[in-house]
Amino acid sequence: MPVLKSLSFTALPKTGNDPVQQRRAKFVAKLEEQKLLLKDPNHIRTVQRWVKVDSERQGTTKQQAVRPWWKIDPSGQVVMSIKFGAKLIEFEKGKAGIVVQSKDKLAGVIVALISAVRAGELGEPFSQAAKTGSIGKARKAA
Repeated sequence: MPVLKSLSFTALPKTGNDPVQQRRAKFVAKLEEQKLLLKDPNHIRTVQRWVKVDSERQGTTKQQAVRPWWKIDPSGQVVMSIKFGAKLIEFEKGKAGIVVQSKDKLAGVIVALISAVRAGELGEPFSQAAKTGSIGKARKAA
């Protein structure tokens, strides 16, 4: 018993499902995926899916193509756009693209965006996109 008296005890912290933290983590994962795509243009995402086989559910893995979030304009500049769900995030009114001088500097922009998301700087655009879009809403039956 003297060993237990030497320890200090506390209540366990609550493990809440904070939707803001979940959105940030999901978005950071997507940005990390863009970094992988930048390094390897043939990068493919592997996802787990459930399928019914003989009326039983079985887990399978499927390959999904990862689409780049950047395009090269005619002048040679790289323009990166950020999507939250299916909605483009506008940083300023009517401006949803980030201009990057070359594809070599794109990795630095992605790293900067990851740190901005972790710091909570994109909280307002995310909440606006979540309010106006169909993110988190159930699909209507056809």
